[in-house]
Amino acid sequence: MITIKKLSKIFRTEEIETNALAEISLTINQGDFVSIMGPSGSGKSTLLNIVGLLDSASAGSYLLLGREMIGLKEKLKSKARKENIGFIFQNFNLIDELSVYDNIELPLIYNNVPSSERKTKVHEIATKLNIAHRLKHYPQQLSGGQQQRVAVARALINDPKIILADEPTGNLDSKNGNEVMELLTNLHTNGATILMVTHSDYDASFSQKTILMKDGIILSEKLNHRNVDVLVTNSNH
Repeated sequence: MITIKKLSKIFRTEEIETNALAEISLTINQGDFVSIMGPSGSGKSTLLNIVGLLDSASAGSYLLLGREMIGLKEKLKSKARKENIGFIFQNFNLIDELSVYDNIELPLIYNNVPSSERKTKVHEIATKLNIAHRLKHYPQQLSGGQQQRVAVARALINDPKIILADEPTGNLDSKNGNEVMELLTNLHTNGATILMVTHSDYDASFSQKTILMKDGIILSEKLNHRNVDVLVTNSNH
């Protein structure tokens, strides 16, 4: 699904050149749930932004569903992003002036989905995420956990092929954070492909694999025991 080879990102100012990513190679297959960890400045958010087509690489190759994204024109990049990628952000990024319904509906409007179909899809996803009773409310009227559920609904509304989550529990208490991680785990169980940046070892343990980054390179990749145990348990049935 995602194949990255020798990907580099250099930030330049008049005085200094910073290697944010240094020839990274990475493969994410359909149905994978992968976490990226590392200290601030390790390059994990830069990598996520490039995968999400919000930023461009300086060199290397990034294939999304077999198609090269490096050097793609902005219009085609935007189209690929809208058709294939759903984003979940730490700060929710909801529009305060819009109701929950309108926030969730927005990506469908951008994709020119007909009105009647939009209404059905919004109600379906809101019911699935247990926020149907909040559709007429506004973001400020919701708890942090409910706001993140709205953000997840918005990310999923176009049936993206990959979900990118940037510190999805970073602004939540442990109870709401747990709910969001269980939600992501359920999505993964149902076939979703997820790439998540996190500072939390606990959150990373929900994923199948954790990639550790530092100074723009991948230091290590490890399988997570929680998922290995689940796989072993499932194979015994």
